[in-house]
Amino acid sequence: MKRTPVNPWPWSLKLGYNQAEIIEQSNRQLICAGQTAVDAGGNPQHDGDMRKQIILALDNLDAVLGAAGMGLANVIRLAIDTTDVDGALKNFDILGARFGSIKAAPPMTLLGVRRLAIPGLMFEIEATAAD
Repeated sequence: MKRTPVNPWPWSLKLGYNQAEIIEQSNRQLICAGQTAVDAGGNPQHDGDMRKQIILALDNLDAVLGAAGMGLANVIRLAIDTTDVDGALKNFDILGARFGSIKAAPPMTLLGVRRLAIPGLMFEIEATAAD
């Protein structure tokens, strides 16, 4: 897969994402459901702790990608919902560390929502991946 970043303005790069990417020579595409801070049984974890919820949601996303023979480097788009935008942004260094270490900056959208499907959850990350 060939990825070409499209950034008419540089400001989003400081936040760890490209405005757009041209994806060429892709074979498969994977559409992932939103991943949250739940354990293997679907039980919510880390009530009230945004940082730990983001880490577990990313771990769960990585597990879904791995089950499809992909990884975070294959992510071509992210959509994030959170009940606390400011709290999520304060912890975006986690996304920067996970995606920055593999030199990936997929386009993303961050939305504030009233609540997520399971009470107590504050962060949900949805991804599209390709290889």
